[in-house]
Amino acid sequence: MRDPWNSCGVGLAGAALFASLAGAAVVAQAPAQTPTPPPIQAPAPGPYTPVPITLPPAVNDPSFDAFRQGLAEIAQKKDRAALARLVTANFFWIPEDTDLADKRKSGIDNLAKALGLEGPDAIGWDALAAYAAEASAMADPQRKGVFCAPSEPVFDEKAADELANATHTDAADWVFPLRDGVEVRAEAKQDAPVVDKLGLYLVRALVDESPANAVYASFVKVMLPSGKIGFVPVETVLPIGGEQLCYVKDASGWKIAGFLGGEPNR
Repeated sequence: MRDPWNSCGVGLAGAALFASLAGAAVVAQAPAQTPTPPPIQAPAPGPYTPVPITLPPAVNDPSFDAFRQGLAEIAQKKDRAALARLVTANFFWIPEDTDLADKRKSGIDNLAKALGLEGPDAIGWDALAAYAAEASAMADPQRKGVFCAPSEPVFDEKAADELANATHTDAADWVFPLRDGVEVRAEAKQDAPVVDKLGLYLVRALVDESPANAVYASFVKVMLPSGKIGFVPVETVLPIGGEQLCYVKDASGWKIAGFLGGEPNR
């Protein structure tokens, strides 16, 4: 079993939706004549003991910065031909535990399927641009010379387990800020009053059912350790165990080596 604090997640909204659908399926399968026991009410979210984090350092390699800049330009132009030159032939794609990359196809074909780069309105190019903007990367413990981004913060996993048990949550319910002092706003609006700031600790994310934010999904609803609730821009936090784009450096420079995450049926 993979460590829930170090595995690719389905995303905050996806996890909540999956849980609600799973619960509905269980009720639907119960015989009509069988009395349904009252549902177990989960404790209401409240204050929690913060688990400190140490943010990962940026990769100290000027060539990596240049590579990311070029990748950002490719993503902006949606230039598949240029991108193909930056993908290794033995590209891997691991949504969960199995490499789904078709080794009979080119690296770019596998990357396009993994990220979702096909079609005029493909959202995978936006994802590629976001990865290009990420300066941190962590060594892949299973593949020599491979680095994956974004890097995970360092934190006490025992303390995180205790936090999850105390709050009846799992890794999908937590995010971490990309910097110290992220402003927390009273509403999911850029001009809403600032009610607090995030520190360098694991932050609880809550399901946001407000219609306005549901359309654009530009903010994440969060709860601070004090129990105070607010909103932060989606680009200022990352999920624990989220998806990662992986790189390797060979004689010709940096290349895209693989992708950890994605939808297997894409």
